[in-house]
Amino acid sequence: MTELTEPESAAAQPTPDWPGISDAGVTDPVVAQALARLEALPQVPVSDHENVYNELHDELLAALNSVPGNSAPTSADPTDGAA
Repeated sequence: MTELTEPESAAAQPTPDWPGISDAGVTDPVVAQALARLEALPQVPVSDHENVYNELHDELLAALNSVPGNSAPTSADPTDGAA
């Protein structure tokens, strides 16, 4: 049977390889900025993870719903403006 280790023991603490934002291949700067907050997540108390994820969700949703600055609105009617 496997013995449980004490929580204070170094062996009891997980040490996962936490991926960095550069590893994700994100090219959108707004999304990259929002995801950068996840790099500090291992140091955030677990009780606060829900708040971090909710804020991240809101930031990503706002980025998704924003109109890119370099695009002009297009008409859904292909004959719009045609003579």
